[in-house]
Amino acid sequence: MLTGKQRSYLKGIANAIEPIFQIGKNGINENFIKQIDEALEAREIIKVNVLNNSFLETKSAANKVAELTDAEFVQSIGNKFVIYRESEENKKIVLP
Repeated sequence: MLTGKQRSYLKGIANAIEPIFQIGKNGINENFIKQIDEALEAREIIKVNVLNNSFLETKSAANKVAELTDAEFVQSIGNKFVIYRESEENKKIVLP
């Protein structure tokens, strides 16, 4: 579980990154979760865009993806959300 200070720090990092995944009309499937899992291991923090043709709400999609990947929900703004998971091998982010 992230503290407020850690969440704030991660929001600052997330501000500079672009979304690398999109959730569309196919929603969240097993292949999508596998790709997110690999990206989290490599980058630790990722931003995901929820497209308008998706039938999911941004926050509920973020919570579902975070739960399925064992990650922490950081924030959602508009149709984008940010999740974080500490990497086991490629640790890059040091939380305060």
